Amino acid sequence: MPSVDEQFMHAALEQAERGLYTTTPNPRVGCVFVRDGQIIASGYHKVAGGPHAEVDAIHNAAAAGVSLQGSTAYVTLEPCSHQGRTGSCAQALIPTGVKRVVAAITDPNPLVAGKGMAILQAAGIETQVGVLEDEARWLNRGFLSRMERKRPWVRLKVASSADGTTALPNGVSQWITGPEARQDGHKLRAQACAVLTGIGTVKADNPQLNVRGVETTRQPIKVVVDSQLEISPDAILLQTGQIIIAHCLANTPGLASPHLAVPPTWHLTHPNRDNIQFMDAAPPVEHSAEQTKAQSNNYTKRKTDLHLLLTKLAEQGIQELHLEAGFGLNGSFMEAGWVDEVVQYIAPRFLGEGLGLFRMTGTAKDKENLPQTLDWKVQQVNTVGTDIKITWIKSAL
Repeated sequence: MPSVDEQFMHAALEQAERGLYTTTPNPRVGCVFVRDGQIIASGYHKVAGGPHAEVDAIHNAAAAGVSLQGSTAYVTLEPCSHQGRTGSCAQALIPTGVKRVVAAITDPNPLVAGKGMAILQAAGIETQVGVLEDEARWLNRGFLSRMERKRPWVRLKVASSADGTTALPNGVSQWITGPEARQDGHKLRAQACAVLTGIGTVKADNPQLNVRGVETTRQPIKVVVDSQLEISPDAILLQTGQIIIAHCLANTPGLASPHLAVPPTWHLTHPNRDNIQFMDAAPPVEHSAEQTKAQSNNYTKRKTDLHLLLTKLAEQGIQELHLEAGFGLNGSFMEAGWVDEVVQYIAPRFLGEGLGLFRMTGTAKDKENLPQTLDWKVQQVNTVGTDIKITWIKSAL
């Protein structure tokens, strides 16, 4: 049986979820004011630059002629304490006459980090933190990952047959799962800051990589891992929206091939050129004469440094990264330990020989001995149309 505080924090979380597709790069935050066991005002953060959840709820109360005097405010994230594009929510709460503020989690943003609650306490308002903390952290896992780990939360989406085949031996994979599962996948894209794929998928499928069939006011940024800049200017995903192409060609010793210039010459006349960004994500280059020559001779073998890529994406405000790629890039992310969540759609069919979920190289020892620890746990299992959807997360969040 949930406590009274948990009951009303659930209501605040429901408000926060209303901004699931719109708040990027800000966190999803909801707020409800309660007096005498009744919710008297509510609000949520809708879009970056707009009113925060507390202020939205205060405005809604004023519009309805409702006094907040003596109420308790339940908010899913500590009220902010600083002046940004909007004012301090902690300061905005004080004149309402609220007597108590309950937050699910402390804001890890260094500009806040406990300062919001301290402002309220100094004003004589009772505070509490930690009600439904796990639920609030899950809702804002991307924001928290960017703030606490300096990298996005990485969600990998994959569709397979019941025997783990993601594509036929010739690469054909459309469509293994049913339309309901594919539509559900678009909801995952919609809540992400960016959708990432590899050049292999672009060449094979020429995907749009956008959100379709889901009501949203924004499209996620499209990220392509393309170490040698092989993408065609005619690729569908380049024609609209914001695109980041991660490559390994900048600062390559001795590289003089004009067709591998950064940016490529086609970019000068591309109709969407202003929205296409080229991001250097090359691994560090050694500078001894012998190593420089070797790097120059083997530049085409260089692969994107995934850690560097994730760091740079976080610096640009990307906090929830949705990965839809082939088994090679999927395997690279998984093996490097950068995947936090796997959403697997399993179709009721057995395809036999074909491509698997991930290409994991490992060592000889890895292939001969099963690990003794369980790194993943099942977060959720449900049916979507004719398919099963399993959400896996790392056992330690």
